[in-house]
Amino acid sequence: MSDDVVYPEYENLDLDRPAPHVLRITLNRGKMNTFDYQMHTDLSGIWPLVDADPEVSAVILGGQGRAFSAGGEFEMVQQIIDDYDFRCKMWKDGRRLVQNILDCSTPIVSAISGAAAGGGLAAALLADISVAGRTAKIVDGHTTLGIAADDHAVAIWPLLCGMAKAKYHLLLNEALTGEDAEKIGLVSLAVDDDAVDDKALEIATRLAAGAPSALRFTKQSLNNWVRSAWPSFEASLAFGILGFTGPEAAEGLAALREKREPKFNQRSYI
Repeated sequence: MSDDVVYPEYENLDLDRPAPHVLRITLNRGKMNTFDYQMHTDLSGIWPLVDADPEVSAVILGGQGRAFSAGGEFEMVQQIIDDYDFRCKMWKDGRRLVQNILDCSTPIVSAISGAAAGGGLAAALLADISVAGRTAKIVDGHTTLGIAADDHAVAIWPLLCGMAKAKYHLLLNEALTGEDAEKIGLVSLAVDDDAVDDKALEIATRLAAGAPSALRFTKQSLNNWVRSAWPSFEASLAFGILGFTGPEAAEGLAALREKREPKFNQRSYI
């Protein structure tokens, strides 16, 4: 019986093998690699295949062009607001993205260049080692849209940079450069912008040459820290999806489309 794993022909994920036992996954959807549903579900679903592939000992996740990913496209966000069934699909898919990355035993290295937000940022920060360009722009983006910070942030940001910094950046939606993100521990390493891909490949190559079982066992043990935050993550994901049903998400999306500051009603019964 063959151990070969067959990957689908993804529409917006480019796969190549730049070094022995290293798989590179590149987000490739327009100049900012914004997510539509297909790209989101493909990125959610690829990790069990990687986990089952005996020929892959390390993974690089990066973005084509000048951005890692600017987050969800406006049309997809509008559909989440308008369509209950689609909203449920996105809730399930967002949960699957985090779960599958956590359960993938293969070490993952993210290469963060340019803007990183939304689902793309979730995958980048859930990677085992994250390499960011010094001027990369990292921002969660959810509260500006008018919804709770879901996807990944409640589960992983407090572990990476501490509760005080997590609350500051998630509540105020304050962006960080890659250099600032390294200083607070949100990413593993910040390097010159033109060195991100080479550094990620260097790290992945070292991982791929290491003792595979020892690395996987260590990763899975460390990921239990994130799993211990699972109830908090589930709550944030549910609140995020609930927010799409209210007026704040509609106003947040309109403000983004019109390139203005949102005007939220300050009366709240929450």
